[in-house]
Amino acid sequence: MTTWRIGDAAALISVPTHVLRHWEEVGALEPARLANGHRIYDDETIARARLIRLCQRTGMSLTEIADLYRDDGPRRAALVRDRRDRIADQVRRLHDAQDFLDHVLACAHPMVSTCPECSSFAAGSTGHAELALHD
Repeated sequence: MTTWRIGDAAALISVPTHVLRHWEEVGALEPARLANGHRIYDDETIARARLIRLCQRTGMSLTEIADLYRDDGPRRAALVRDRRDRIADQVRRLHDAQDFLDHVLACAHPMVSTCPECSSFAAGSTGHAELALHD
């Protein structure tokens, strides 16, 4: 089994060493310790660190990521479903925002405020009530 010290592990994962220490502080990562107290990272710990980075890209907090490892099947599945549903909602709102902006680019009205279709976007009557302009 291959093991790495924190600097080498950080290089493998492409994060600074302080990030690995922080992940450990919040309970998302649990490297083994040598008798002298130095952290040691094995293949499993490196894989988990890579999964932490992937989960972070989905928008999960470190607390949520730590919970993925601690919780049982049903709670873990609920956490993942919640994140997936929130991403789907963000995607929907971004599509709505894109539709609105596409319309504005093609709009023949001299001012957005005088366009009936822009007004319907603003009123939500076309299914575009919550444009993702603030997220």
